[in-house]
Amino acid sequence: MPRSRQFVALSSLGALALMASLGAAQAQPLTVVELFTSQGCSSCPPANANLIKVKDQPGVLALSFNVTYWDYLGWKDTFGKQEFTQRQVSYEPPLGHDGPFTPQVVVNGHADVVGAAPGEIEHLIAATGKTSGPSLSLDGGKVRVGAGAAPGGKADVWLVRYTKGVVQVPVARGENTGRTLPHANVVHTLTKLGSWTGDAAAYALPAASGGLSTAVLVQSPGGGPILAAATN
Repeated sequence: MPRSRQFVALSSLGALALMASLGAAQAQPLTVVELFTSQGCSSCPPANANLIKVKDQPGVLALSFNVTYWDYLGWKDTFGKQEFTQRQVSYEPPLGHDGPFTPQVVVNGHADVVGAAPGEIEHLIAATGKTSGPSLSLDGGKVRVGAGAAPGGKADVWLVRYTKGVVQVPVARGENTGRTLPHANVVHTLTKLGSWTGDAAAYALPAASGGLSTAVLVQSPGGGPILAAATN
Protein backbone atom coordinates (compact mmCIF):
# COMPACT_ATOMS: atom_id res chain seq x y z
CA MET A 1 0.00 0.00 0.00
CA PRO A 2 1.39 3.49 -0.86
CA ARG A 3 2.47 5.45 2.21
CA SER A 4 -0.15 8.16 1.61
CA ARG A 5 -2.97 5.61 1.57
CA GLN A 6 -1.50 3.83 4.58
CA PHE A 7 -1.45 7.12 6.50
CA VAL A 8 -5.09 7.79 5.58
CA ALA A 9 -6.08 4.27 6.68
CA LEU A 10 -4.23 4.62 9.98
CA SER A 11 -5.74 8.05 10.54
CA SER A 12 -9.21 6.65 9.92
CA LEU A 13 -8.61 3.82 12.38
CA GLY A 14 -7.37 6.32 14.95
CA ALA A 15 -10.45 8.46 14.48
CA LEU A 16 -12.72 5.44 14.87
CA ALA A 17 -10.89 4.40 18.04
CA LEU A 18 -11.25 7.92 19.43
CA MET A 19 -14.97 7.97 18.61
CA ALA A 20 -15.43 4.58 20.27
CA SER A 21 -13.56 5.82 23.33
CA LEU A 22 -15.69 8.95 23.54
CA GLY A 23 -18.83 6.85 23.09
CA ALA A 24 -17.82 4.65 25.99
CA ALA A 25 -17.01 7.63 28.19
CA GLN A 26 -20.22 9.48 27.45
CA ALA A 27 -23.22 7.24 28.01
CA GLN A 28 -26.46 8.26 26.36
CA PRO A 29 -28.74 10.39 28.58
CA LEU A 30 -31.50 8.48 30.35
CA THR A 31 -34.93 9.17 31.80
CA VAL A 32 -34.96 7.89 35.38
CA VAL A 33 -38.32 6.51 36.52
CA GLU A 34 -38.60 5.68 40.22
CA LEU A 35 -41.64 3.86 41.57
CA PHE A 36 -42.20 4.00 45.33
CA THR A 37 -44.34 1.00 46.14
CA SER A 38 -45.20 -1.48 48.88
CA GLN A 39 -46.33 -5.08 48.96
CA GLY A 40 -48.71 -4.06 51.76
CA CYS A 41 -50.47 -1.42 49.64
CA SER A 42 -53.63 -2.50 47.84
CA SER A 43 -53.35 0.44 45.41
CA CYS A 44 -49.85 -0.45 44.24
CA PRO A 45 -50.27 -3.47 41.91
CA PRO A 46 -51.53 -1.37 38.94
CA ALA A 47 -48.52 0.95 39.24
CA ASN A 48 -46.18 -2.07 39.47
CA ALA A 49 -47.75 -3.37 36.25
CA ASN A 50 -47.38 0.01 34.54
CA LEU A 51 -43.69 0.19 35.45
CA ILE A 52 -43.21 -3.23 33.88
CA LYS A 53 -44.61 -1.81 30.63
CA VAL A 54 -41.95 0.92 30.41
CA LYS A 55 -38.91 -0.82 31.94
CA ASP A 56 -37.56 -1.94 28.55
CA GLN A 57 -38.33 1.31 26.74
CA PRO A 58 -35.14 2.65 25.10
CA GLY A 59 -33.51 5.39 27.14
CA VAL A 60 -35.50 4.61 30.31
CA LEU A 61 -34.01 3.50 33.62
CA ALA A 62 -36.93 2.15 35.68
CA LEU A 63 -36.41 1.36 39.37
CA SER A 64 -38.71 0.03 42.10
CA PHE A 65 -38.07 1.33 45.62
CA ASN A 66 -40.10 -0.56 48.23
CA VAL A 67 -40.98 1.51 51.29
CA THR A 68 -41.63 0.41 54.87
CA TYR A 69 -44.43 2.58 56.28
CA TRP A 70 -47.23 0.14 55.39
CA ASP A 71 -45.59 -2.82 57.17
CA TYR A 72 -47.85 -2.27 60.18
CA LEU A 73 -50.89 -3.36 58.13
CA GLY A 74 -49.88 -7.01 58.53
CA TRP A 75 -47.27 -7.74 55.86
CA LYS A 76 -43.60 -6.79 56.13
CA ASP A 77 -42.43 -5.82 52.66
CA THR A 78 -39.69 -8.27 51.66
CA PHE A 79 -37.80 -5.58 49.72
CA GLY A 80 -38.60 -2.59 51.92
CA LYS A 81 -35.77 -0.58 53.49
CA GLN A 82 -35.79 2.52 55.61
CA GLU A 83 -33.36 4.30 53.28
CA PHE A 84 -35.83 3.87 50.42
CA THR A 85 -38.57 5.38 52.57
CA GLN A 86 -36.27 8.28 53.41
CA ARG A 87 -35.48 8.80 49.73
CA GLN A 88 -39.18 9.19 49.00
CA VAL A 89 -39.72 11.47 52.01
CA SER A 90 -36.97 13.79 50.73
CA TYR A 91 -38.82 14.21 47.43
CA GLU A 92 -42.14 15.35 48.91
CA PRO A 93 -41.43 19.02 49.86
CA PRO A 94 -39.87 19.93 46.48
CA LEU A 95 -42.76 18.19 44.73
CA GLY A 96 -45.33 20.08 46.81
CA HIS A 97 -46.61 17.17 48.91
CA ASP A 98 -47.12 17.05 52.68
CA GLY A 99 -45.84 13.50 53.03
CA PRO A 100 -45.15 10.23 51.20
CA PHE A 101 -47.81 8.04 49.62
CA THR A 102 -47.97 4.92 47.49
CA PRO A 103 -47.89 4.37 44.68
CA GLN A 104 -45.83 7.34 43.52
CA VAL A 105 -43.72 7.63 40.38
CA VAL A 106 -40.97 10.27 40.27
CA VAL A 107 -39.28 11.03 36.95
CA ASN A 108 -35.78 12.56 36.86
CA GLY A 109 -36.25 13.64 40.47
CA HIS A 110 -38.48 16.63 39.70
CA ALA A 111 -41.87 15.49 38.36
CA ASP A 112 -44.30 12.96 39.79
CA VAL A 113 -47.56 11.12 39.23
CA VAL A 114 -49.44 8.34 41.01
CA GLY A 115 -48.70 5.97 38.14
CA ALA A 116 -51.65 3.61 38.61
CA ALA A 117 -53.75 4.76 35.64
CA PRO A 118 -53.01 3.48 32.13
CA GLY A 119 -50.58 5.72 30.26
CA GLU A 120 -49.71 7.94 33.23
CA ILE A 121 -46.05 6.93 33.38
CA GLU A 122 -45.60 7.10 29.61
CA HIS A 123 -47.07 10.61 29.50
CA LEU A 124 -44.78 11.81 32.28
CA ILE A 125 -41.73 10.32 30.56
CA ALA A 126 -42.63 12.13 27.34
CA ALA A 127 -43.26 15.41 29.14
CA THR A 128 -40.10 15.28 31.26
CA GLY A 129 -37.50 14.10 28.75
CA LYS A 130 -33.99 12.94 29.60
CA THR A 131 -31.36 14.09 32.05
CA SER A 132 -29.11 16.83 30.69
CA GLY A 133 -26.24 17.05 33.16
CA PRO A 134 -22.58 15.97 32.99
CA SER A 135 -21.26 12.95 31.14
CA LEU A 136 -21.30 9.80 33.24
CA SER A 137 -19.74 6.38 32.70
CA LEU A 138 -19.18 3.11 34.54
CA ASP A 139 -16.04 1.32 33.41
CA GLY A 140 -12.83 -0.17 34.72
CA GLY A 141 -14.06 -0.26 38.31
CA LYS A 142 -14.65 3.50 38.27
CA VAL A 143 -17.56 5.89 38.06
CA ARG A 144 -16.45 8.88 36.00
CA VAL A 145 -18.36 12.16 36.03
CA GLY A 146 -17.40 14.84 33.51
CA ALA A 147 -17.12 18.53 34.18
CA GLY A 148 -20.32 20.55 34.22
CA ALA A 149 -22.65 22.74 36.23
CA ALA A 150 -23.53 21.56 39.74
CA PRO A 151 -26.59 23.57 40.82
CA GLY A 152 -25.90 25.00 44.26
CA GLY A 153 -22.28 23.95 43.93
CA LYS A 154 -22.70 20.28 44.84
CA ALA A 155 -24.49 17.07 43.86
CA ASP A 156 -24.67 13.59 45.35
CA VAL A 157 -23.38 10.52 43.51
CA TRP A 158 -25.57 7.51 44.30
CA LEU A 159 -24.84 3.84 43.62
CA VAL A 160 -27.94 1.72 43.03
CA ARG A 161 -27.90 -2.08 42.93
CA TYR A 162 -31.03 -3.72 41.56
CA THR A 163 -32.43 -6.95 40.15
CA LYS A 164 -33.01 -6.39 36.47
CA GLY A 165 -36.27 -7.86 35.19
CA VAL A 166 -39.47 -8.95 36.90
CA VAL A 167 -39.74 -10.87 40.16
CA GLN A 168 -42.92 -12.39 41.56
CA VAL A 169 -43.70 -12.03 45.27
CA PRO A 170 -46.42 -14.11 47.00
CA VAL A 171 -48.08 -12.06 49.74
CA ALA A 172 -49.49 -14.09 52.65
CA ARG A 173 -50.97 -11.35 54.85
CA GLY A 174 -52.18 -7.76 54.83
CA GLU A 175 -54.16 -5.89 52.17
CA ASN A 176 -52.85 -8.08 49.32
CA THR A 177 -53.34 -11.43 51.03
CA GLY A 178 -53.25 -14.32 48.58
CA ARG A 179 -51.94 -12.27 45.66
CA THR A 180 -48.65 -12.74 43.84
CA LEU A 181 -47.30 -9.32 42.96
CA PRO A 182 -44.87 -8.66 40.09
CA HIS A 183 -42.10 -6.12 40.67
CA ALA A 184 -39.84 -4.58 38.00
CA ASN A 185 -36.14 -3.76 38.53
CA VAL A 186 -36.26 -4.05 42.32
CA VAL A 187 -33.67 -1.94 44.14
CA HIS A 188 -31.75 -3.75 46.90
CA THR A 189 -29.15 -1.19 47.98
CA LEU A 190 -28.68 2.55 47.75
CA THR A 191 -25.23 3.91 48.66
CA LYS A 192 -23.78 7.40 48.45
CA LEU A 193 -20.39 7.26 46.70
CA GLY A 194 -19.51 10.89 47.27
CA SER A 195 -20.17 14.45 46.19
CA TRP A 196 -19.61 16.11 42.81
CA THR A 197 -18.83 19.82 42.68
CA GLY A 198 -18.70 20.43 38.94
CA ASP A 199 -15.14 19.35 38.16
CA ALA A 200 -14.42 16.08 36.38
CA ALA A 201 -14.16 13.37 39.03
CA ALA A 202 -13.83 9.61 39.48
CA TYR A 203 -15.17 7.36 42.24
CA ALA A 204 -14.38 3.75 43.08
CA LEU A 205 -17.09 1.39 41.85
CA PRO A 206 -17.39 -1.69 44.10
CA ALA A 207 -17.96 -4.97 42.31
CA ALA A 208 -21.58 -6.11 42.24
CA SER A 209 -22.55 -9.41 43.82
CA GLY A 210 -25.47 -11.79 43.64
CA GLY A 211 -26.17 -11.04 39.98
CA LEU A 212 -27.32 -7.49 40.74
CA SER A 213 -27.24 -4.78 38.09
CA THR A 214 -25.71 -1.36 38.69
CA ALA A 215 -26.96 2.18 38.16
CA VAL A 216 -25.39 5.46 39.20
CA LEU A 217 -27.28 8.72 39.69
CA VAL A 218 -25.83 12.22 39.98
CA GLN A 219 -28.46 14.21 41.84
CA SER A 220 -28.95 17.56 43.52
CA PRO A 221 -29.14 17.06 47.32
CA GLY A 222 -32.34 16.97 49.34
CA GLY A 223 -34.57 15.27 46.80
CA GLY A 224 -33.49 17.50 43.95
CA PRO A 225 -33.39 16.83 40.19
CA ILE A 226 -31.33 13.98 38.77
CA LEU A 227 -28.61 15.52 36.61
CA ALA A 228 -27.19 12.36 35.05
CA ALA A 229 -27.67 8.62 35.16
CA ALA A 230 -25.91 5.56 33.79
CA THR A 231 -26.39 1.82 34.09
CA ASN A 232 -24.59 -1.31 33.06
